[in-house]
Amino acid sequence: MRSAAVLAAAALALSACGSGGDSAAPAPGGSEPRVLKLWHYESADSAMGKAWAEAIKKFEASHPNVTVTFEEKGFEQIQKTAGMVLNSDEAPDIMEYNKGNATAGLLSKQGLLADLSEEAAKRGWDKLLPGGLQTTAKYDDRGVMGSGKWYGVPNYGEFVMVYYNKELFAEHKVEVPATFEEFTAALDTFVKAGVTPIANAGAEYPAQQIFYQLALTKAQKPWLAAYQSYQGKVDFHGPEFTYAADTFADWVKKGYLAKNSAGLKAEDMGVAFMNGKFPMMISGSWWYGRLASEIKDFEWGHFLFPGATMSPGSSGNLWVVPEKSENKDLAYDFIDITMSKDIQNLLGNSGGVPVAADPAAITDARSKELIETFNKLTAADGLAFYPDWPAPGYYDVLVAGVQELINGSKTSAEVLDGLAKPYEDNLADLGN
Repeated sequence: MRSAAVLAAAALALSACGSGGDSAAPAPGGSEPRVLKLWHYESADSAMGKAWAEAIKKFEASHPNVTVTFEEKGFEQIQKTAGMVLNSDEAPDIMEYNKGNATAGLLSKQGLLADLSEEAAKRGWDKLLPGGLQTTAKYDDRGVMGSGKWYGVPNYGEFVMVYYNKELFAEHKVEVPATFEEFTAALDTFVKAGVTPIANAGAEYPAQQIFYQLALTKAQKPWLAAYQSYQGKVDFHGPEFTYAADTFADWVKKGYLAKNSAGLKAEDMGVAFMNGKFPMMISGSWWYGRLASEIKDFEWGHFLFPGATMSPGSSGNLWVVPEKSENKDLAYDFIDITMSKDIQNLLGNSGGVPVAADPAAITDARSKELIETFNKLTAADGLAFYPDWPAPGYYDVLVAGVQELINGSKTSAEVLDGLAKPYEDNLADLGN
């Protein structure tokens, strides 16, 4: 598999990438009405939601005999049911899916996804996504990302950052922290004032990403390669995960994270931050466009997690085409439109991180700031993928683990034991 270093180097070229073609492929021959069934889980106000809605309009305009039937699904819904749905007659023709070994890699190994390699070469997607940006698109026979055949196409970048409420920072005389020590001092200041500083959600991805971010403050590249790419042995009781578990549990005890957050979902967290109830939210760039659209009552900003050279992040989620799709040609045309400059520019000006935009076309100040931060992170070789990628079903294992840390129902050592077993079982299944 290609290393995160290659991904970072390639990501530097994000704003310099060319277009996927401004005009879509012509409609297939014949005038018989056809339907393209599309699923994705981006909210309408997000950068991706806005871009894909426009892509649907462009697709229907260029395919007058085709109607797009769009169904918005929840991230959790697709995460839990994709394998079953894609093996049935209910499968869509194209859908957004999570990248990584445990998700797209698993489905590719099971033969549920169409091989896009020929289309990637023919339509130039391989040129728009050079080097490491292809890492999450390609999977080998074991379902391990980074090499092999194309089973998906990412068309944006993403990373985890700290969002902050500028007015609450000013009210409590807190400066944007530059070091981890300054960060914890800021957290203490809010707690002393009776304010829980960090919005959290233990029932879905946010809490596990905070846990992973804490591990990354103690991690070096060999550890990352071992954990994500199986290039070495991972000690779950080593300094990285031990620090993460101990510190996460300590943050709950100190009041940095709410004790009642174990059952909260990502939407609960995001809405609470947007309503001004928390000074900070540690989450991904996928929230950026929605925050820009919905926050009206206070100024907000973002910064990279202090004290870490790496953050959770990668190229974005994938467009995948189910093997059972009867309209693969239409699905390929739709992917092509999402890679066009028009759609990529819209994505960039709506708070997303495009991979094939025209740099001069990105005029929105907030969007420029987001892309600059992403480029800063990738320049430091700082994209560390996500904690649930290494093993099938690992997302739920991590949810349970962080909930136990929040509830105090298990010790850090016991939680780490629970994380180690399914990871090591997967290595054994792969023959590692």
